[in-house]
Amino acid sequence: MIERFYPANDKVLNFKFVQNEEDFIVEEQAIKFSGAGSFLVLKVEKSNCDTWELIDRLAKFLNIYSNEIGYAGLKDKRATTIQYMTIPKKYSKEIKLFKNKKITILDTFLHNAKLNIGDLEGNRFKINLHKVEIADVNHIQKIIKLISRDGMPNYFGYQRFGKDVVDNLAKAKDVVYGEELVKDKKLSKMLVAAYQSSFFNAWLVERLKLSKDYFDLIDGDIFLDLEKDKIFTPKAITANILNDFKNSKITPTGLLPGRKVFKAMGKARQIEEKYDDLYVQEKGYRREAIVFPREISCKYDAANKVCTLDFILPKGSYATVLVEFLANRNFS
Repeated sequence: MIERFYPANDKVLNFKFVQNEEDFIVEEQAIKFSGAGSFLVLKVEKSNCDTWELIDRLAKFLNIYSNEIGYAGLKDKRATTIQYMTIPKKYSKEIKLFKNKKITILDTFLHNAKLNIGDLEGNRFKINLHKVEIADVNHIQKIIKLISRDGMPNYFGYQRFGKDVVDNLAKAKDVVYGEELVKDKKLSKMLVAAYQSSFFNAWLVERLKLSKDYFDLIDGDIFLDLEKDKIFTPKAITANILNDFKNSKITPTGLLPGRKVFKAMGKARQIEEKYDDLYVQEKGYRREAIVFPREISCKYDAANKVCTLDFILPKGSYATVLVEFLANRNFS
């Protein structure tokens, strides 16, 4: 497993970071709901419970199939999370009787569509770092300023690959190459997704290490226009492209190998093709190489040596990557 590399940080910090329901709090930033329609949106708070367990418990209580429940994103088990789910409106009365120690329905809204993966604006995180020495607080503030200005590498975090990273990726490769059949479709999809993600992470490490100025743009790069949510490839890296990147209007993208996906061109493709695999039959994607966290703040409790981070990330980005950037080390 390749080590995630963090540019422009020359110091390793040894604070303690643990994911649990007190120290890792996530709240989805919801899309705008229509206020009318045949679906009921549930605003759900859960602790020590992953999204799959949440779906199973709701489905069992309502006596419906789990695929009738919509959700915008998967949330960690070892955390306190607030996320949005949809159920058919006809179960509005029944859901009022739902009770569970791990799960609380905070509010409900009407909407005109079932929620699907990606139907959110982003996620807000509140994270506690423990055993932070006062001498390290200035360094943390320095890196936060850097991230606020230049963004952060959009690695897939360690959670993407599971505990046994090497074994999981080896098994994933066997699935991709048809040498092993995994009957559990959900597990098979997760393994292939991890395999695709490993190529993206390796590509991003090389691009960051090759760059002289944080992340250098290369002719042939494919960009995402963040306002229009559309990808494009400029004919050349012009001053306007550089300014738009600097002003967080666009971001370069990297490849997750698979079908029906745009590939980089020219010099950018020469690097990217080392991290491609034509055997992958799942749909391919392009993912932002650099993302721009918003509203980052850091509060320090000197008496308890606790540093509390508060920030918003775009959907699909990992809070643990931001914490790793501050520490300048991989957690797993």
